[in-house]
Amino acid sequence: MHALHISRQLTLISTGLAGLAAAGGLGWPSLYLDKALFKLAWLGNDIVTLAVVVPLLLLALFFSHKGSQRAYLIWMGLLCYLFYNYAFYLFGAAFNVFFLLYVAIFTLSGYALILGLVALDVRGLSKQFKPETPRKWLSMYLFFISLPLGIFEITQCLGFVFTGNLPQPPSLIFALDLAIVVPNTALAAILLWKQHPWGYVLSIIMLVKAFTYGLVLTVSTTLISLSDLHVGWDPLMSFYVFVMVGGFIGSLILLNNLKPRFQQSSIYSQTRIASLHQP
Repeated sequence: MHALHISRQLTLISTGLAGLAAAGGLGWPSLYLDKALFKLAWLGNDIVTLAVVVPLLLLALFFSHKGSQRAYLIWMGLLCYLFYNYAFYLFGAAFNVFFLLYVAIFTLSGYALILGLVALDVRGLSKQFKPETPRKWLSMYLFFISLPLGIFEITQCLGFVFTGNLPQPPSLIFALDLAIVVPNTALAAILLWKQHPWGYVLSIIMLVKAFTYGLVLTVSTTLISLSDLHVGWDPLMSFYVFVMVGGFIGSLILLNNLKPRFQQSSIYSQTRIASLHQP
């Protein structure tokens, strides 16, 4: 069976499960067993997943099947969101009845992303970006959102080593940011600056992820700030908005510099196709 076909099937399953998990979070008040602040964070997350990410994933999957290479890259970026996002549910939420659902979404979206990238002729796709693509401007934006985040979190980690003071955010945030977000965003910036084929693909993935998860942070922070918890506005709110807006605009710019459609042979090499078929 072709890797691309498997990726599509896994995407459909993980998207359906994500929709179920998000709808359950919104409609089942007693689902989350966390503290009130974290319940509001999950609520904001579920709103974005159900209202934005799930519909976009289905549309991207549909149009990529019709031959849109722009939709294909958006699809990969949204899978990255699912993988990253449900890592928080799986490893960070208090154990609840949806635990196995989180396991399935995290695992299936990860495999779907890997297989989708394996099936992609990255070099052939990169040649379809216009020469005037503003690579360096987009690279600078990616650097700007990755380096400060990395410095901020690494500094707190080192502070614990030397002073014993625990960082304020939960360690899971640092773990996923420093293991996934910071290195991949910085790598995307470097590769795009150097016009490496993978730079285009990885940049789109991280820009789409920046938009969607920046939206999650913005919505969740707003809900928390407007609640009766009296915690005030998060001082990083402006950064969340910057990540969200920049990710959205950056995605549009990069995708606008890509030819809208491809022939089947332009995105998959014949050797790659043959190697991906299983007897």
